[in-house]
Formats: sequence, structure tokens, C-alpha cells
Amino acid sequence: MTIKTFAIEYDSINSKNIFTNGDTINGRIIVEVSKETKIQALIFIAKGKATVCWSEHYGQYHHHVYRSSEKYYEVTHHILREARQDGTEIIGKGRHVFPFSYTIPDRKIPSTFKGSIGKIVHKLKAELKQSMKLTKKAKTHFTFVSRADMDTPGLMEPQYGCKDKSVGVFGSGNVSIDVHTKRMGYTQGEGIQVIAEISNRSSRSVKPKFTLYEKRSFFAQGRRRVHTNEILKDKLEPIESSDKKTVTKVITIPRDLPPSILNCSIIKLEYRLKVYLDIKCASDPEIKLPIVVLPALEAPSHKQPPPSAGFGFEPFGNPNPAPWGMTPPLQVAPRPVDPPPPYGACAAPAMYPPVNQYGQYENKF
Repeated sequence: MTIKTFAIEYDSINSKNIFTNGDTINGRIIVEVSKETKIQALIFIAKGKATVCWSEHYGQYHHHVYRSSEKYYEVTHHILREARQDGTEIIGKGRHVFPFSYTIPDRKIPSTFKGSIGKIVHKLKAELKQSMKLTKKAKTHFTFVSRADMDTPGLMEPQYGCKDKSVGVFGSGNVSIDVHTKRMGYTQGEGIQVIAEISNRSSRSVKPKFTLYEKRSFFAQGRRRVHTNEILKDKLEPIESSDKKTVTKVITIPRDLPPSILNCSIIKLEYRLKVYLDIKCASDPEIKLPIVVLPALEAPSHKQPPPSAGFGFEPFGNPNPAPWGMTPPLQVAPRPVDPPPPYGACAAPAMYPPVNQYGQYENKF
């Protein structure tokens, strides 16, 4: 086999290997050949895309597949120029490294996400084309987390809910609960201070309970699929009959909880805080307040280097891209170099952790 190695890799800029809007990704395409080889084209591609797909069964023999997709950016650049009249470039035997530098668009783009029937991926690809041979492809995903959208309506406004309910057949009287939080938006790892005013005018004791859960919504062809999953639970001591109390509870958002996704039309990741009174042998009064989880982004651990010579890719959508035809061929010619240092986690960035189980949820939320 002439081409022994064909790969694409990139450098991490922080300990979590996470990129955000406007960050520059520096990396390299590696080509190792066993002998002098003709190449028609070497292409770099950066792409951000969301896809959704699920099937529904109608009766025993009929089912329908629902699909949808949404593209956020796609950048393509030819790294090797046509150096000969026959449109080919010749590289010598050995290992060759082609550096690249790509700047992520500085605009609203959904964060990386992975679910059972939908995903949002951000990836880098390389394609190597040769005459009369199949195109060789290499790719790697990178984790992108969008900056907090502070324009979200109600993000910093106080949240409030109340409920008054009669105790059922196995008791008498009624209970009421009023719940307050300071705002709707919180960063990863931050505590939500919940204040609950509870009046128990019934013949039974009630126990305040708290649940933070997520709602994953997928949309395709006019249909919607919803999955819910509990993130954490907590509770307080019971409030006895004919008692009235104001209680405070701090619910801490897990640091590794994925941020809310509200800027994608086919996938949404939302969170709710449910506060309810557990009453034995009676329906529980409950209040649900929306919570927006904002990313606690880490600053780059070192200053990002300038784009590599000959490979400074412009952001997607730039109305005045650099004239690639003006780049001198010698700047982009492959050159043998020593192997790069071990790559480790940088070559395979971790995706968000998958959810262990889903609860099917119809219209109530």
C-alpha cells in the first residue's frame, strides 16, 4: 500500500479540550507514503451540523422514518495547488505534515450534543484524491460549547410559582406552596437558592422535595419526540399538620452538566426545577420552574499561536476571503518532518456523557 498513514489531528487549547465561538483550531494533516506518490488534491473541511432521525410504527406492518438536518457552517480549502500541467503534485517517500489553522465562526452556533435519536457534531475532515483510486478520508470531532446567550428572554429575572391543593379522600384540609428563585440562568457548578413558603392546613404531614431534570426535544417533518431524565433529587424534613414554614434549599448544578441548547431548530436541551410536596395517599402539589444552564468556559491555557504560514483559513461567511491563488506554491508544499509529540486526548475529544435512561414524555412538562 503506497499511502501508509493518512490522519488529521489538532491541538487542545485548555484542560477540557473545549472550543467556543471565535477560537482558532491549529492542527495538521499527516500523510505518510512508502514511495514517491502523485496526488491530485489534498482538501481540508470544517463542518458543523445537526441531524435527527427516528422511526414510528403504525400497526404491525407499517412504520415511518422521520429525519431532519441543519447545517451551521462548512468550510472547504484545497491545501495542495496544481503544480503540474496534469493537475497533480508529487510528494516524496516518508512522512509529511501539512499544518492548518481554522477559526470557528464567531456567531450563534449550537453546542456539541449527542442523544439517542439526534446529535450536533463539529468536525474536521481531510480528503486525499488520486487518479483512478478511491478518495481517502480522515476526520476528527472537536467539542464545541457556545458562549452564553445573555439575550435569552427572562434569563436574569426572578422566577415564581404557587399552588394550592385540597387533600384527598384520606385526609382533610388543604396545603399551599409558594416557590421563589433569584433568576432563571445559572452557570455550571453554581447553586440555585430555592425559597419555599409552605402552609400545611391539612390533617396530614407533607415533605418538601426537589428534582432537577432535563427535557430533550427532537423535531422532524412536523413531529416531535420528547425524552426526560432526572439529574438529581433532594428533600427536606416533613412539615406537620397545621404548621407553616419558610424553607431554603440550595440545589447545585453539576459542573459537567451540558449547557442548555436553545438555538437549534431541530434539537433542544432544556432543564426544569420541580418543587413538590409529598403527601401520602394523595396527589402531590408541584411547581415547575425553567432553568437555563450556562457554560462555565475555561480560558485557553496558553496564548494561541498565529495561523501557520500558507494555511490561515478565513472564518465561514467572510465576504472578502484571501485570494488563494496568490499563495506561492513553495509555502504549501509538503515537507518531511519528525513525528509530532504524542497526541493523547487531543486527538479524540470527549463528547458529553450519554444519558443512562430516558422517560417517554408526551405533552406535559
